[in-house]
Amino acid sequence: MRRPCLLAIESSCDETAAAVIADNGQILSSVIASQQELHAEFGGVVPEIASRAHVGRILPTIKSALTQAKVSPSDLSAVAVTSEPGLVGSLLVGLTAAKTLAMSLNIPLVTVNHIDAHIYACGLGRSGDVYPCVGFVVSGGHTNLYDCCSPTDLKMIGGTTDDAAGEAFDKAARILALPYPGGPSISEAAKSGDPKAVAMPRPMLRKPGLDFSFSGLKTAVLYAARGQPGPDQLEVTPPDRVPDLAASFQEAVIDVLVRKAQRAIRQTGHPRLCVGGGVAANHLFRERLTQMCSDNNIELSIAAPEYCTDNAAMAAIAWEHLKAGNTADLDADVLPGLIRTPAPHTKSRRQRGGSEA
Repeated sequence: MRRPCLLAIESSCDETAAAVIADNGQILSSVIASQQELHAEFGGVVPEIASRAHVGRILPTIKSALTQAKVSPSDLSAVAVTSEPGLVGSLLVGLTAAKTLAMSLNIPLVTVNHIDAHIYACGLGRSGDVYPCVGFVVSGGHTNLYDCCSPTDLKMIGGTTDDAAGEAFDKAARILALPYPGGPSISEAAKSGDPKAVAMPRPMLRKPGLDFSFSGLKTAVLYAARGQPGPDQLEVTPPDRVPDLAASFQEAVIDVLVRKAQRAIRQTGHPRLCVGGGVAANHLFRERLTQMCSDNNIELSIAAPEYCTDNAAMAAIAWEHLKAGNTADLDADVLPGLIRTPAPHTKSRRQRGGSEA
């Protein structure tokens, strides 16, 4: 007999994704329709373009996920959907589709927090529980540290005061005339550069606490690439400077991220660090985290590369909510904003801190 399974939908930003997940955590299918080509010319995600693209892609993506999993809608036990945080229009497309399915199939609706799911993704495909831990989400919209007691009990202990790390990569890439998305482009250019060639600041490392700031680092790249503002400032970055600038910038960002993660481990006393989000796919970042955790006897769980960027498989966390009786009503709404609080339609949700998408 087939195990119970749920359909998960993710549309918080610019990836339209759907997955079918069994109650034992097995990912039966995971489909992602990327919008990268739609936003490349702008060097970042344009919310209106993203939401319109979701409208056209959501149903084919869901159908493909069901087909690959060899599951029919009548086989589903629940529908899970990302409802926070993210772009309002994008979130609404996914939530509307999920509500429609839940109502027509008369099955539970579960709303999922995108950040919680990124941390939960660190345990996908692994045996054993990854909680309690320090959760670290590093992506285009988030650079947040969490004290995680369980999959559904998280407290934010640090976050970015301006740009997220992934956003800083995108902005630095534009300065260096590298293609979008900036993370892979910077990483590739840095391979032939010297990370010590250009002095870059390490923002907020000398200050106590676990917050981040990357806007000043982006400005440092601009001035190092083109000179100080004024009539002599270059309009474009000299190509021969790009590898060294990319390497130096990447080194500074990763240095800050790793040292703040180490500080969070010491502050909380947790023996485990779980890292997710798009920037967690960066090879050098993974190497430095591995070395730091090895040196400090910390257990490290980094999400598999396929689960670092936005995907619906990480909404397997919905099974945890179902076990706890946390389901949503059909008047559920999206929560795109800065602070994550229990939605009025949910049951038994605990308050947690969050960051803007």
